[in-house]
Amino acid sequence: MHRFFPGEGPCGTLLDSMSAASEIRSLPDLAALQAFAAEFARGLRPGDAVGLSGPLGAGKTTFVRAVVRALHGEDQTSSPTFTFWHRYPGSPPVDHLDLYRVDDPSELTELGLEDAFDGTSIVFAEWWRNAPGLLPDGHRELVFEGSGDGPRTVTVR
Repeated sequence: MHRFFPGEGPCGTLLDSMSAASEIRSLPDLAALQAFAAEFARGLRPGDAVGLSGPLGAGKTTFVRAVVRALHGEDQTSSPTFTFWHRYPGSPPVDHLDLYRVDDPSELTELGLEDAFDGTSIVFAEWWRNAPGLLPDGHRELVFEGSGDGPRTVTVR
């Protein structure tokens, strides 16, 4: 299955969901991160899952906030760190998971987080590597480097 990633065109990249190909974006500031998120949002469809990796303060929640704003026209987001899961209604809905506090992947059954992957929404999972079996095969991954108002690098896999 081939997916065209946002920004694809004559200078873009075709990423095969089964390959290890990746695209690296250098973003000089938060405005560029937000613009990239809006561009990325245009290629998302219900059933898509995106794992977000990177250190605290790298812009994962800021990225999700910008995607939700691009898709729904408003910012409804908050960091889900203390609730694990937020759903932002709209068309399509966006589920935002934060797995930072997951110590044991067996906890996920109690939390019911697998219900987010019913195919009706776009799912973003921060700290997804704390529960690698949760995301479906073929999910996208964005790896963030940098922090604060400074430059960032985002690798899309």
